[in-house]
Amino acid sequence: MRKLFQITLGLTLCYTGVLHLTSKRSEFQAQVPSWLPLDPDFVVIASGIVEILLGLALLTLWRLRKQVGIATAIFFLLIFPGNIWQYIDGIDAFGLNTDTERGVRLLFQPVLVIWALWSTELIRKKQAR
Repeated sequence: MRKLFQITLGLTLCYTGVLHLTSKRSEFQAQVPSWLPLDPDFVVIASGIVEILLGLALLTLWRLRKQVGIATAIFFLLIFPGNIWQYIDGIDAFGLNTDTERGVRLLFQPVLVIWALWSTELIRKKQAR
C-alpha cells in the first residue's frame, strides 16, 4: 500500500513539475510571494525542476526512500508560503476562485507532508512486542 502511495505521489510531482514549465507557468508565477527577492519565473522554473526530480526519485530510488521522503516533505513545507500568499491576496488560480477553496487547499498541504513521510516509511505504526 505504501509503495502505491509513493508511486502515486511521484507521478503527481512529475506531472505538476511539467505544468510549472509549460501550460500553468503563469498561474504558478501568480503564487510567488512579492516579498520573495527572486524573479517569479525563476522560482516557478526552479520549483518545477525540483518537483520533477523529487517525483523521479520517489519512483526510482527505493533504497533511499526515507531520504527522498524527508526531502519531499521539506519541499512541501518550503512551497507552503506560496499557498498562503494565494489565500491572503485572493489570487484566482488553478480553479481556486474563492477564499473557501483557497482555504481548503491550505488544509491539504499538511496531508501532502504526511503522505510523503508515510509512503516512504518515515511514519510507521508501532510494532507489537
